[in-house]
Amino acid sequence: MKKILMVLTSHAEMENTDSKTGVWLGEFTDPYYEFIDAGYTVTLSSPKGGRPPVDPMSELTENITGANRRFQDDEAARAAFSHTTPLNQINHADYDAVFYPGGHGPIWDLAKDNNSGILIHNFLDSGKPVAAVCHGPAALISAEQQRPGFLKGKNISAFSNTEETMVGRSGNVPYLLQTKLEELGAEVKTALVPFLSHVETDGLLVTGQNPLSAGPTAKALIELLE
Repeated sequence: MKKILMVLTSHAEMENTDSKTGVWLGEFTDPYYEFIDAGYTVTLSSPKGGRPPVDPMSELTENITGANRRFQDDEAARAAFSHTTPLNQINHADYDAVFYPGGHGPIWDLAKDNNSGILIHNFLDSGKPVAAVCHGPAALISAEQQRPGFLKGKNISAFSNTEETMVGRSGNVPYLLQTKLEELGAEVKTALVPFLSHVETDGLLVTGQNPLSAGPTAKALIELLE
């Protein structure tokens, strides 16, 4: 039975606003149930451990996915979500792959988290895939800091500058993720139309662009594992 580690943000604050952020719920629940339905076991982790913050916008009716509704009725999943394991207690050897959901939180904490950056390299060095979606690819910034040049020439996807502007949060973030990843040498590929699903696979690295890409990114990861 395959074991998946999912790493969630612990960061809730946005800049220049009272609005909160955190995990975008559908970017967690959609992949989570892809893994569960494939017969995998899933372990949840975050930098601080415990219950991660959830972006309130992701719980609005228009953003609710079928997986979100399933999660609301899944006591075991909700308990796991409330008791994530601190990242510094995670051993990559216990898992077959790692998945980073988005929400804006990762551009603050996971982008700088040394444990996460080291973890990404440990997975890749062991021949194990690493996947991330939307703002989850911010975790690759820490991996770049651990090994400068890591991102150079990598084909990845992530939440685009256009999408950031369209959701009205470009003034509430410390940097634009697409721009930052490109500055570090990555080739950021996006869908022709904003908010359509787009997934890139480059070797063992699987990345998705936006909330609609969360399930497809998980499916691409499952394909690699199978």
